[in-house]
Amino acid sequence: MPIHHRLLFTFALLACSTPLLAVEKVDLDYTVRFLPDSDQAEVRLTLDQGEAVRSLSFNLGKKGYYSDFKTDGTWQLDAAQPGERQNGVWQPGKGKTTLTYRVHINHPRPAAEGKATSFDARMTADWALLRGDDLVPSAKLDQHEGTELVSRLQFELPKGWKSVETGWPRIGKNRFRIDNPSRLLDRPTGWILAGKIGTRRARLGETEVTVAAPVGAGMRRMDVLTLLTFVWPQVQAVFPRDPAKLLVVGAGNPMWRGGLSASNSLFMHADRPLVSENGTSSLVHELVHVFSRIRDTDQSDWISEGLAEYYAIELVHRAGGMSEERYQAVNANLKQWSRKVVSLRGNSVSGRTTARAVLLLQDLDREIRKATGNKRSLDDVSRGLMRMDGVSTKDFVSVAEDVMGGASKVLDTPLLKVTE
Repeated sequence: MPIHHRLLFTFALLACSTPLLAVEKVDLDYTVRFLPDSDQAEVRLTLDQGEAVRSLSFNLGKKGYYSDFKTDGTWQLDAAQPGERQNGVWQPGKGKTTLTYRVHINHPRPAAEGKATSFDARMTADWALLRGDDLVPSAKLDQHEGTELVSRLQFELPKGWKSVETGWPRIGKNRFRIDNPSRLLDRPTGWILAGKIGTRRARLGETEVTVAAPVGAGMRRMDVLTLLTFVWPQVQAVFPRDPAKLLVVGAGNPMWRGGLSASNSLFMHADRPLVSENGTSSLVHELVHVFSRIRDTDQSDWISEGLAEYYAIELVHRAGGMSEERYQAVNANLKQWSRKVVSLRGNSVSGRTTARAVLLLQDLDREIRKATGNKRSLDDVSRGLMRMDGVSTKDFVSVAEDVMGGASKVLDTPLLKVTE
């Protein structure tokens, strides 16, 4: 028998004699019922086979946010004091088993003295705007080997509410499939908008894009969709992702007057201009966060925020939405605004620090292009960073110098040192 025939025969025998590890798929359904009269939502987790999961340990945040836990299995809540972080452990019952609880929706942000309270999650009689991360808190899953949970999200809406939008694929009326390969437990993370809402939709590349806001909120949905269409090819050229879906939600006061991104969605206040007078775009800034998913560590918030702001200017410029003269005027404004910044380091950087980070990144881009004969750029650095789980300033310098092929003079600066 020829040797290649013997090899094929051996492989066939091994395939027949080695049992494959069977994966048992178990349904996990999240059902959400909004209760506008009490500023709460009732959340129900239903496991089709409770014996497949040993436990779910939830990080419930500050005591009092979640309440009224009920289950046919066992539930243990630690004795935290008011204002302290609290944990709860669910041990499911056998067979079909459920855990229900209630969660407060309205979430006011700390307001400066004399300033009106704003919200980053809110429910009215007509709509609810929130993040799914709050509906189902983060949890540590302990399940039996060979088990895979198949997660779905279903909403039961109050009378008169029209529909619901999430950043997840729709599989039925007010029903969505939750599938995040990077997580063991698929949770309904990202922005959610439900109620009397208006939407505009488009397909950009391979992505289904939805722009939604409460009726009468003043959200310029077609303007948002037009700018997204305009910059989409430039965004994908830098960050080669093809998300299945992107949801952009917005609302007016008293929602927080800014932008907030999640992995599959983003929020923009309805009054925010698509392009500000200083030449930057909050919409593109948050879009870059969604696509890049760069998570900084070690007092290096300047990396994710600086890159998002750099591309908020750069991508509009590349797409032809900003003349060279305007581009130079924007940079002059950044220099003037950030002239007193002495360090970029911090866990949460200011607007001035972010502006100074943009100037540093522009200098680095020019340095890389010169060193590589215009064959590589800051885009290559960004693509390297987006593949990392977390990025420190040291990591950033290492990736940049690897792309450039040598030491960087631009990055040898006191700006990257931690100040006392």
